[in-house]
Amino acid sequence: MTDRPLIRLNPGQERRLKAGHPWAFSNEIRMSPDYRAMEKGLPVRLESAEGWRLGTFMFNAHSLIAARLLDRDPAAVIDAAWVRKRLDDAIALRARLGLGTFHRLVHAEADRLPGLIVDRYGDVAVIQANTAGMDRLLPDITAGLVDALGLRAVVARNDSGARAQEGLAPDVSLLHGIDAAVLVEEGGVRFPIDPMSGQKTGWFFDQRPNRDRVAALARGAKVLDVFCHVGAFGLRCAAAGAAEVTLVDSSAPALTHAMEGAALNGFASRVSTRRGDAFDVMGDLAAEGAKFDIVVVDPPAFAKSKKDHDAGLRAYGRMARLAAPLVAPGGFLFAASCSHHAPLLEFAAVIAEGITRARREGRILLTGGAGPDHPVHPLLPESAYLKGQLIQLI
Repeated sequence: MTDRPLIRLNPGQERRLKAGHPWAFSNEIRMSPDYRAMEKGLPVRLESAEGWRLGTFMFNAHSLIAARLLDRDPAAVIDAAWVRKRLDDAIALRARLGLGTFHRLVHAEADRLPGLIVDRYGDVAVIQANTAGMDRLLPDITAGLVDALGLRAVVARNDSGARAQEGLAPDVSLLHGIDAAVLVEEGGVRFPIDPMSGQKTGWFFDQRPNRDRVAALARGAKVLDVFCHVGAFGLRCAAAGAAEVTLVDSSAPALTHAMEGAALNGFASRVSTRRGDAFDVMGDLAAEGAKFDIVVVDPPAFAKSKKDHDAGLRAYGRMARLAAPLVAPGGFLFAASCSHHAPLLEFAAVIAEGITRARREGRILLTGGAGPDHPVHPLLPESAYLKGQLIQLI
């Protein structure tokens, strides 16, 4: 048996973990001054108060989620070989899914690397280590990725809010290589991406299947892409034959980036931009009498935490109320949320209410989430954060 530290649960707290849940919360652990003094992210043996062996966990006494499962074997050696095996498993799954070289390569607990996100952009990988345990393993993760995939560059985008909850400092840096600029390829469209300066890891792979579905409706259509970021939905529609695409965002750099993508792909003449607050721009377009065959509203999270739940749902409802009048009769509205604090049923209800308040009727054609490169741990359904609905308005 390894000599790694032993952490015990409080009496009666083992049932959920014995059933396979990968987390133990701080109030479930029999905390002691020794535990609190331990280095953040250290591998430990976790046992019930009665001595039931639950496996090897990484431990952070200063986080609400104090212990996260690494391996069911309490004596597992957590080293470079262990990391490489986990990475190889993730790589093999994406290859089996036929996702090419642009995808979410590691999706945290579902890929048995708790708190780790890796996005692959061909020969560049972007890492977010959102837990102290994964932060400790960054050198092994970087080396494993480079060796397995022959990468040109590896970027650390360790600037998420989740790191603060683990007591980790933000960091954006180049871990390997000298140039991380890359062209993302999706649906025959090339998007210029700078992972060092974009949002999150630079691209949102989770919406790929939804972009596929929306683009399939776009031939000859007039399209409005609100909260467009770098124009992923709008440019995919332009490539699919949309007659006209309007991109809306509050960020001038994002719109500039989007137009660079439109020019790169040869359809800038069919793409235009409007900069401003999305709600204000939608109101202005309605006042102008504008109508579109497809309207996409894919905002940043309106409910980033539990306390934002009610305000976030109101914002989604207002979004739908402002978007619905812009959809031509028989046209399509795609509305999305990346807030896991806005559950699907509640999100769908406020979208329906917003459409009704706009005095429109519709029918839901599709309710979907992220693609298969974003697997979900069966006991962490809350990690299925993305939801979207494709609705025809009549």
